[in-house]
Amino acid sequence: MTCLPMSLLFIFSKPLLNTLGEPEQVASLASLFVYGMLPVIFVYAVNFPIQKFLQAQSIVTPSAYISAAALVIHLVLSWTAVYRLGFGLLALSLIHSFSWWIIVAAQIVYIKMSPRCRRSWEGFSWKAFEGLWDFFRLSAASAVMLCLESWYSQILVLLAGLLKDPEIALDSLAICMSISAVSFMVSVGFNAAASVRVSNELGAGNPRAAAFSIVTTAVSFLLAVFEAVVVMSWRNVISYAFTDSPVVAEAVADLSPFLAITIILNGIQPVLSGVAVGCGWQAFVAYVNIGCYYVVGIPIGFVLGFTYDMGAKGIWTGMIGGTLMQTIILVVVTLKTDWDKEVEKSSSRLDQWEESREPLLKQ
Repeated sequence: MTCLPMSLLFIFSKPLLNTLGEPEQVASLASLFVYGMLPVIFVYAVNFPIQKFLQAQSIVTPSAYISAAALVIHLVLSWTAVYRLGFGLLALSLIHSFSWWIIVAAQIVYIKMSPRCRRSWEGFSWKAFEGLWDFFRLSAASAVMLCLESWYSQILVLLAGLLKDPEIALDSLAICMSISAVSFMVSVGFNAAASVRVSNELGAGNPRAAAFSIVTTAVSFLLAVFEAVVVMSWRNVISYAFTDSPVVAEAVADLSPFLAITIILNGIQPVLSGVAVGCGWQAFVAYVNIGCYYVVGIPIGFVLGFTYDMGAKGIWTGMIGGTLMQTIILVVVTLKTDWDKEVEKSSSRLDQWEESREPLLKQ
């Protein structure tokens, strides 16, 4: 149901981009790609609940195998569409959507066929609508939290489209953000692990185990530092994996220090967000995101990028400022958390769902 109004933004993307002042060519190409991404909205609505359903039971490996197989299919189809058939952006986005539907279909088959899910998934039931309002409020807070984070970087890309020589600025930012997104996936893995582990330990009444789960932040941080060192070492050549333009490559090398700082911050912030999700702090994090990203980050990026004519560097500096502020707040809040009280809160939430039947798993 949520996807229906969201799809209108995709359908009317070109006039919206034109209204925001984006160049005509950028708006046309972007909207063409977006049209093929329409099915992705609906597949996300199915995929992410399935992933959380499996992760909550520590069933991760099947999803990894499915994603790996879908990636191979995606690469083959994309290469064929571009280099053999000569198709453009629309074909690429449609293939992207198709690959995600393969992942969803395979996960559904696994849940239906695997003995590991037989007792946790017994088919559709009207019980899914019990306590739906409370669940919706928690989900809405999560959605706001995630959207504010995701929109933050996209708004900065929109600002880059208003700079002088927007094509070069957009190309260099797109490459840097693609590299950042690849490294970010490592942190997303720790994010999912932290959220599931913390929520499970709190639900089981283990405050010390929940607190210890935060150690994943240190591991993610060390990996992020390694990734940042690699980026800085290859800053003069790394862009050639995306483009053959020397001008864009020079712009990417110029942005690499900002990219490296972002990678390091992204090694901490997503994991702490996962801890927040596990504790049910989504609404609090949403307010933090508003203050850090939209009151601090974007205005700083706008002023530095346009008023002080720093261009893409200024915009990215604003992004770093907002992310750094959010990270500091999450670190302080997490360190000051009373985990015994979090267990009590978790127990009160579980009481709303408690049933008289025996648990699925016995000790």
